[in-house]
Amino acid sequence: MIQTIAFFILIILSVIAFVGVVILSAYRAIAHIRKKTNPKQIIRLKKTAIFLAVAVILNIGLVTLSQFTASTPRIVNENGNTPANSIAELTELELNGRKQWISLRGWDKSKPVLLFLAGGPGGTQMAAVRHELVELEKHFVVVNWDQPGSGKSYYAEKTQNITVDTYVQDGHALTEYLKERFSQEKIYLVGESWGSALGIFLVDKSPQSYHAIIGTGQMIDFAETERMDYAKAMEIAKNNGDTALIEQLTANGEPPYYGKDVTWRSAAYINYLSAYMASNPGIQNPGYNTFRDIGSSEYGLLDKINYARGVINTFGHVYQQLYDIDMRTDYTKLNVPVYFFLGRYDINAPTVLVEEYERVLNAPDKGIVWFEHSGHSPWINERAKFAKEVLSCFLENKTQE
Repeated sequence: MIQTIAFFILIILSVIAFVGVVILSAYRAIAHIRKKTNPKQIIRLKKTAIFLAVAVILNIGLVTLSQFTASTPRIVNENGNTPANSIAELTELELNGRKQWISLRGWDKSKPVLLFLAGGPGGTQMAAVRHELVELEKHFVVVNWDQPGSGKSYYAEKTQNITVDTYVQDGHALTEYLKERFSQEKIYLVGESWGSALGIFLVDKSPQSYHAIIGTGQMIDFAETERMDYAKAMEIAKNNGDTALIEQLTANGEPPYYGKDVTWRSAAYINYLSAYMASNPGIQNPGYNTFRDIGSSEYGLLDKINYARGVINTFGHVYQQLYDIDMRTDYTKLNVPVYFFLGRYDINAPTVLVEEYERVLNAPDKGIVWFEHSGHSPWINERAKFAKEVLSCFLENKTQE
């Protein structure tokens, strides 16, 4: 937080100094034209230019330092001690030639590996999962992956080159790395929102690498989801007399959207639905703690900037590639156990679509676990129950066999 405050102070000072240089340079030019050069004006200009250079250099140094010192906190038990076989690290990997970051956290490195797939595309939940699902670290090595175009991995690939297959290829490479590093034949997957779809892509491609998968905020048919979300937002806006949103949605037209402004047009109804869920008294602990997460130690100053850039730029580019996908027809047979953790009040990813998918899905084991006080994010809204149900599905059901 201190680094962030210092960064913004230096930005403000740099802007002020830059404006000062521009103004003083203009005065000097005018004085030169009039042949009325003022030595004091020149000295003032030089001092301001030096101040600007120093502020910029200090900020570059601060950003660089923050990137090198980013870390994830050590694991501590109830006595404040670090368990002997624990792991808490940030690691940069090269996956298919693309440099990407993961966090690894757990009380015991010999425990099963659980890979959490963040929502998005372009989202990073490295800090959020550490805060919300700390209980799982006692039972698994919890791995969070900043996917290409998100957070710490924003520069892994040029945004315009990222495709759905990029994530599948790199997710597979990451899985192989984790299996080898921790000497395990298989790992577990938990996917949230977009990550729930990516998880299905991965288990479909390499079922031999996974014990089981949990999808929460499960995405099924991306184009139909957008149409349903749009219609739901319009319905709520009309009931509330929210003419401004009605006009905006009408002007945007019905999704799916294509082109460069996908993020902003989609945000009109997605953000509205998120706010609606956050105000629902039936939902516990609603919403993301964005300021806490973005301020966490895992992210350097550049990562914090890319936290937002991923949500805007990567989402806008990749999401429109997903409209042709429908799990109900494209992924009806999966050779691993599949569980869906659904919030009863989720109106972002319509649960009716998940129920339809669960009925047609052929898998060794499958099921829906309902979270009666949750919206789109049961892992946040009811984190204690979420962790309990993960243990029930993954460990008590002996999916390791």
